[in-house]
Amino acid sequence: MTEPDAQTPPTISAPPPPPAPSAATAPAATPAPTPAPGEKPAPTEAEMARATGVLKTISDAYSAKMVGQERLRTSLLVSLIAGGHILLESVPGLAKTTAASTLADTVKAQFKRIQCTPDLLPSDITGNQIYDAATGTFRTVLGPVHANFVLLDEINRSSAKTQSAMLEAMQEHQTTIGGEIHPLPKPFLVIATQNPIEQEGTYELPEAQMDRFLLKEIVEYPSPADEFEILSRIDSGVLDPDRHVSSAVTLDDVHLLQDVASRIYVDPAIRNYIVSLAYVTRNPAPYIGEERARYIKYGASPRASIAFLQASRALALLNGRAHVLPEDIRALRHLVLRHRVLLTFEADAEGIRSEEIIDQIFASVPTP
Repeated sequence: MTEPDAQTPPTISAPPPPPAPSAATAPAATPAPTPAPGEKPAPTEAEMARATGVLKTISDAYSAKMVGQERLRTSLLVSLIAGGHILLESVPGLAKTTAASTLADTVKAQFKRIQCTPDLLPSDITGNQIYDAATGTFRTVLGPVHANFVLLDEINRSSAKTQSAMLEAMQEHQTTIGGEIHPLPKPFLVIATQNPIEQEGTYELPEAQMDRFLLKEIVEYPSPADEFEILSRIDSGVLDPDRHVSSAVTLDDVHLLQDVASRIYVDPAIRNYIVSLAYVTRNPAPYIGEERARYIKYGASPRASIAFLQASRALALLNGRAHVLPEDIRALRHLVLRHRVLLTFEADAEGIRSEEIIDQIFASVPTP
């Protein structure tokens, strides 16, 4: 069997996944005039207009305190609208914590910050049962994870046992304390941060934990102009720790955003595109060549496909559209896949970044 041309990869055979459509035959990604049986009705123009107004209110409140970091704002909003969780990674001092607390301030909701340390216990996060001597009974005290917005600062400093305590909360939206199940409030968003340059006293997140984050954002240094503005805002007192932005929207507004986003139309061609991309991450050799394929240790799980579906709907709503475009999937490729396409030690030794492999995977799959 001859190796296919790297520039014109063959159509992915099915099953799995269904054949990737060619650019010439792919149906246009336009809203469905009538929802198929069992599908939710498409959002109305009035709902889209109201959602756009809510998003503008949140963005304006965010920008009142945050300087630049537009990509970070988009990632946080996509996670909130899609009902997922986000992992932020950067060197210290790039306003990861400030961004998370500012977003929480814009919504009239519960916000808790957990500073992760090696001695942090699972019960410090989820809660515990405490004996009440006055009544002779145990009472349950819920932990800080029972909030709408939970900031896990430096999550990789907590032990593996403590990290695992977050799995049930992130995936099932509930905690179990003393055999009793306690549901978490809605919406529920975990914003975790980690520092990639300090490895002493840290515990690398396991693959199962990483996969539960909808997105992973790498926060970059600000531009010189943004950094100059940061200094000006410090002098004006805007960035004082005790100065918070006013709550701009309510939980009902967030529920509206999530409901409207869940009804954003995704064409079958887009769904096929998503499945095809996930398939290529698991079977890369025929599409990106043996040389590059050897750098991939594990491909993306089906959670990647689900993440693309949910996040693309949220991104389309942010852009004021009631339908998803292929460009939405491409814009999300690094956010969704950088923590799911795991590379080998050899790739790390040769300085190969996951973003490079992801770009090659996208180049090998025809865009609908």
